Amino acid sequence: MLEWLRRPPGELPLVTVGARELPVVIRRLAQARRMTLRLAPDGGEVRVSIPRWGRTADAVAFAESRADWLAAQLTKIPESAEIVPGSILAYAGQPLTISHQPHAPRHPRIEGEAIVIGGPIEGLGKRLQRWLESKARAALAADLADYCSSAGQPVPRLALSRAQRRWGSCARDGTVRINWRLIMAPARVRRAVVAHEVAHLVHFDHSPQFHALLAQLFEDDIAAANRWLKHHGRSLYVQFG
Repeated sequence: MLEWLRRPPGELPLVTVGARELPVVIRRLAQARRMTLRLAPDGGEVRVSIPRWGRTADAVAFAESRADWLAAQLTKIPESAEIVPGSILAYAGQPLTISHQPHAPRHPRIEGEAIVIGGPIEGLGKRLQRWLESKARAALAADLADYCSSAGQPVPRLALSRAQRRWGSCARDGTVRINWRLIMAPARVRRAVVAHEVAHLVHFDHSPQFHALLAQLFEDDIAAANRWLKHHGRSLYVQFG
């Protein structure tokens, strides 16, 4: 366990999970009363939340003590899937079949339960990703404006995130970043993440006041949306890792 202490300042400690070494990201939270641990959606890092007074060494030891659990979680991460004609692609929580028609317009369009896309087979995945990102920007901008209106806040700058390990973030300059992959999740899940970040525009913490505002802003069951991300979020990385 002391090996990580010899690493250069600023370098994340590591925990051995099976044959892999994963960085441990430690978050100190004012409202935390105990340590909690989870694996990033892509399996790329271990996240430990601890009370503000907690020690880094204890957080690393906690992660090491849960190595077997982490190993089991890694096995649940879906393997990357190639995007080819006939593949299933989720959009707003609905599975759609990719229908490649060479002479159809290159810009994708939804027809029934299919996404019809034309043009050459080469670059199919990149064209679909650009289309999803454009859909994400429009949907997220509408969500952001909606919740900012409810919160009495000016609409901040929106940036699409391609982060491998975060669904959303709110910078101190007010910029809200949301992972574009959420356009593939059910709308209520996407909106829950946006509502969370808008609540941070008012309360830059996870205090009781923050959670009260989030419950006021979000029109659905926030716990259910969080459970969906916990159980299905990793699937959003399968085709666009």
